Amino acid sequence: MKNKQLKTKPSSAAPYSKAHEKYLKRLRNDKIFVLSFQILILVLIIGLWELLAATNVIDPFFVSSPSRVFNMFISMVENGTIWRHIGITLLETLVGFAIATLGGTLIAILLWWNKRLRRILEPYIVVLNSLPKIALGPIIILWVGSGMSAIITMCVLICIVLTTISMLNAFNSCDADKIQLMKSMHANKFQIFWKLILPNATSEFISVLKINVGMSWVGTIMGEYLSSSAGLGYLIVYGSQIFNINLVMTSTVLLCILAALMYLAICLIEKWHSR
Repeated sequence: MKNKQLKTKPSSAAPYSKAHEKYLKRLRNDKIFVLSFQILILVLIIGLWELLAATNVIDPFFVSSPSRVFNMFISMVENGTIWRHIGITLLETLVGFAIATLGGTLIAILLWWNKRLRRILEPYIVVLNSLPKIALGPIIILWVGSGMSAIITMCVLICIVLTTISMLNAFNSCDADKIQLMKSMHANKFQIFWKLILPNATSEFISVLKINVGMSWVGTIMGEYLSSSAGLGYLIVYGSQIFNINLVMTSTVLLCILAALMYLAICLIEKWHSR
């Protein structure tokens, strides 16, 4: 009888305390507040831009307007040309992003593994990082040819050195006492890297992904400025040559949207990892 009463008795314990519920509510309200202001700022910028252009305070010929950008986008959607340019630029960016991130991380692992090699190559890595990559544009075209291969190469060159330096610093920042503790337990170098160094550098790796989002788009557009026959960078160059500011601004807005979506994807990965 007592067992039946125990089974049927509802649990009165709350999953969270009142203080914790207040804390979670405050966090939720803070996120809503921040998001609301972010949307408000964007709406104000677009509204002010449209108002100033409509009243001729600023010349729409030189700065366009949101309504003209929207009309240009609709016309390009109707004739089907915009999707090809978006697809080409997005493909170049994603391929360059992936190669630079993976390649830079592997190089950083190699340099961490071999201290002597790191001491030999470190000055050259610093020099490559400070070198203006746009100056290598003509050389890249000679080496790999024009078109998509040159654009991806430019994107990789801009991102890979920064990835290598950032990840190498993350590997070297691991607590020396923890490394010594694992050595005292007879852990080999691979075990130290896999169990300690790599997990310790995960947050820095996500930060590198966020940085590479912006840098990869910069590299792709720079490459399209130098050598391209399609893509959003090509549209910007073509629009400026024929003084079509509406085309230039439409392409620029699309670049901002694509970069924001790519950054949002990295943020979702970060949120999933932090769980």
